[in-house]
Amino acid sequence: MHQSMTGFASGQGSHGPHSWVWDIRSVNSKGLDQRLRIPDWLTGLEANVKKQIQEALSRGNVSLTLRVTREEEAGALTLNTAEMARVIDAMAQVEQAAIDQGLSLAPSRAADILAVRGVLTTDVPQDDGAALAKHLQQDFAAVLETFVDMRRGEGTALIAMLTNHLDQIETLLTRTTDLINARRDEMRQSLDSALQRVTGAVAEADPQRIAQELALIAVKSDVTEEIDRLTAHIAAARKLLAGQGPAGRKLDFLAQEFNREANTLCSKSQNKELTALGLELKTLIDQMREQVQNLE
Repeated sequence: MHQSMTGFASGQGSHGPHSWVWDIRSVNSKGLDQRLRIPDWLTGLEANVKKQIQEALSRGNVSLTLRVTREEEAGALTLNTAEMARVIDAMAQVEQAAIDQGLSLAPSRAADILAVRGVLTTDVPQDDGAALAKHLQQDFAAVLETFVDMRRGEGTALIAMLTNHLDQIETLLTRTTDLINARRDEMRQSLDSALQRVTGAVAEADPQRIAQELALIAVKSDVTEEIDRLTAHIAAARKLLAGQGPAGRKLDFLAQEFNREANTLCSKSQNKELTALGLELKTLIDQMREQVQNLE
């Protein structure tokens, strides 16, 4: 199924004290360009996410952001008895020195000892990046599926629009062919009149030379070949749209060929009605090419 190169998806989840938010979006690009912002401490996650994206997409400028937050937990308190003994010993020495000099100190309290750095410690749990990365890896699969589904939905809409453009181009070609057929006798009479004027004005004109020049004029004004090529391009485009897998590059090339033939048709036109049809054709082709730029 065809995909658009534009899309967006987000997802969120949690595991233990951690919670996270995924944000993935893409825009047009000639190839597949990934820009990932994933915390470094999540061991192996970025490489795995990149691989999943490469397997799911072939084109697009993809931007992905993962924001992870951690709920603060109250750690367990630990009494450092060795450090406490050193603090008590130091306090005893200070108190004895004060007594020796006749000074009276306020009685020591347990809170004073516990307030000394290193006596009472808090154990802060360490994050296991590898374990959390496994949960995130599984969670991302669902986010990526949602993202791809959105691109496919956009792709379906693009196919419908492109098919409509091809229908309109085909209708214009039919009108162009009908106009040419209707003017065929008129063009033949015009050439005959031109031939009579030239031969009448130039007594010694070379009939063969004149016939060659008129034949050249006829060839230059004949757009049958351009119409045939445009008809073939329409068939090729329809086949690509009906197929499976990425088709954006091939359709973009075809759109350029469409435009080239339309330009030639306009340059050969010697009739305002045919010129108007050619310009209308070019407008439709430009609109079609703009939409093709969004297709993977």
